[in-house]
Amino acid sequence: MTLSNGDARVALNALELAAQTVKPGPDGLRQVGLSDIEEAMQKRALMYDKSGEQHYDIISALHKTMRGSDPDAALYWLGRMLEAGEDPLYIARRLVRFASEDVGMADPQALVIAMAAQQAVQFVGMPECNVMLAQAVVYLATAPKSNSLYTAYSRVKKDVETTRNDPVPMHLRNAPTRLMKNIGYGKGYKYAHDYEGHFVEQQNLPDSIKDKRYYFPTEQGFEKTILARLRAWWGARMDREE
Repeated sequence: MTLSNGDARVALNALELAAQTVKPGPDGLRQVGLSDIEEAMQKRALMYDKSGEQHYDIISALHKTMRGSDPDAALYWLGRMLEAGEDPLYIARRLVRFASEDVGMADPQALVIAMAAQQAVQFVGMPECNVMLAQAVVYLATAPKSNSLYTAYSRVKKDVETTRNDPVPMHLRNAPTRLMKNIGYGKGYKYAHDYEGHFVEQQNLPDSIKDKRYYFPTEQGFEKTILARLRAWWGARMDREE
């Protein structure tokens, strides 16, 4: 019988737990029998059911304590999952999601750290990768927070539903053929690198939503720099509400 990586880790964790609970003999060695392993696996299952309510409660607790910038609590909930045999790749995927949803552009390095943790899990495996996950969790918990990217894309999805057939402005269209150029594709496009500061204002959205804003950077972390940059480029546009 071939075990999946996740099941193999659960079995190894149960074996380790059994070895820890069995008393050593006169020679100092621990004799672990099948019944000891079965008992250990039963205890594991009782402590943490990966398909049950506790599984979702604990991953929710990890996510919310990182969002709440509490590294100690986040480490605790991480440990609860890892020591119970949770698939570390599942945790890594949740960290990658958190890096963009809850940290976002307030610290763009967060996504890099989360992806590095995911790669470390695959490269090193358990139990050594628990420290790599812990490093990522502490980084994310202590990073400045912003959900501006998450809310921006939510707004985009709504508009895409109603404007998916709106034409691309002529000056933004690609013009690979002479015919396309003759009928106006690409005409009037302003090449940003030809202008001072490598920026020029022009319409970049369909006519029906030409003045729409989606991304509203906060004053958190690196987003404060982004906000200042956008204000320097777009001026009054940055003061418009949703």
